[in-house]
Amino acid sequence: MALRFIKRTYNRMFLAKDPRPPYASHVVQIGDPVLRNKASQVPLEKIGTKEVQNLIYIMKSLMKKSNLIGLAAPQVGIPFQIFVINFPRPSHYFSKEEILLKGMEHVENQVWINPELKVLNHETVTFSESCASFKGYSADVPRYKRVLLTGIDENGEKKTLDAKEWTARIVQHEMDHLNGVMYSDRMVLNSLCCTGWHTINQFQGFVELRYEN
Repeated sequence: MALRFIKRTYNRMFLAKDPRPPYASHVVQIGDPVLRNKASQVPLEKIGTKEVQNLIYIMKSLMKKSNLIGLAAPQVGIPFQIFVINFPRPSHYFSKEEILLKGMEHVENQVWINPELKVLNHETVTFSESCASFKGYSADVPRYKRVLLTGIDENGEKKTLDAKEWTARIVQHEMDHLNGVMYSDRMVLNSLCCTGWHTINQFQGFVELRYEN
């Protein structure tokens, strides 16, 4: 523990830099103004440029490195209307009961640029959500059951997605990021909790909460 503290202190004092976005090794946290502003559309002629393609590469890499199912450009410090989603095969991580209850399905790695969302089913369902930009917490959030997503992929091609249940939840969460909205704005107020509360009790408070990617 002491060695780790010394190493972390040394890094902060002597190795800390003032990085510029897009951030390749961390996700910005709530409080950063970039998360509260509406993202700008990406000009069509810019999609194939090195700048945009590098941003997409960074987002995909960070999402994989951090085991995320979705990541929006504002979360790496860039206010562009881009997000990436990828939901692994749910049978590898969830019970059959939970998969059925939440309507989970596998979603291949997808890039969405300048997306637009239309609600197809206004019925809402409420399940717990967390966010890489609100590290260490979760809350119950109501979401529409079915939405239609239209947008452009990383190659500049138009595409659509009829998203239902859990996939619709993922899409709505990422769309919120592009509009400066956090899940805490939509949550059931008394459901917000620290995801490590049980561990904190178990170890009588002798727990170090750290942010790591």
